[in-house]
Amino acid sequence: MKFAITSKGDQKSNILMHKMRTYLLDFDLKYDEDQPDIVVSIGGDGTLLYAFHRYKSRLSKTAFVGIHTGHLGFYADWTPDEIEKLVIAIAKTPFQVVEYPLLEVIIRYSHAGKESRYLALNESTVKSVEGTLVMDVEIRGQHFERFRGDGLCVSTPSGSTAYNKALGGAIIHPSISAIQVAEMASINNKVFRTVGSPLILPAHHTCMLKPVNRTDFQVTVDHLTLLHKDVKSIQFRVPEEKIRFARFRPFPFWKRVHDSFISD
Repeated sequence: MKFAITSKGDQKSNILMHKMRTYLLDFDLKYDEDQPDIVVSIGGDGTLLYAFHRYKSRLSKTAFVGIHTGHLGFYADWTPDEIEKLVIAIAKTPFQVVEYPLLEVIIRYSHAGKESRYLALNESTVKSVEGTLVMDVEIRGQHFERFRGDGLCVSTPSGSTAYNKALGGAIIHPSISAIQVAEMASINNKVFRTVGSPLILPAHHTCMLKPVNRTDFQVTVDHLTLLHKDVKSIQFRVPEEKIRFARFRPFPFWKRVHDSFISD
């Protein structure tokens, strides 16, 4: 088996990275940063997001597992004192693969140039470069509403516990193939109206945003912040690709939710 390791970059994570690499090499596993079968992320959820984007072209061939060196994460379920146990599990135990749905973002331009396509593990947000964001929102090709406000956040089920939750969105179990659209400070009065609630769209539904009065937007894809000009439309949907996590033991989603937001 070929493996790679990504680190948060702090001293604690780097020490664990070197230790784990040595252990896995001792078990005759091969270190391969280009074509790994499994990627070990050491740090937090942000570190795993970086690993996901680095290996997004190998999602059908690469599985991820996380070690958290800070607070318990939604993607990093192993602790530093379990490193020897994890090494033995990787080297000796066939792992179960758990797949989570992703978010596809396609940005098309008014000059009919090449479109941009991105995959997000957590979410994508859209904001105006200047002033209020005004977007026509289409669902399944039909006009739904004209949104006015600070911005829109479209998230995956596994990302529903991140920015989406802070916006009042629902927490969705990652076994459900869907995307969620949440508003950021929408303008609602006698003249302007939006639905005012998060929307959960199934995998076969597409959400399309079409600019009304401006064409330059700040778009985030997980931790990446991008400026896009002359935008004609921004499309969101569930793609065919999925992220694959290597599971060596149960990692119940609702327990993670409880431990992250409720437990002391």
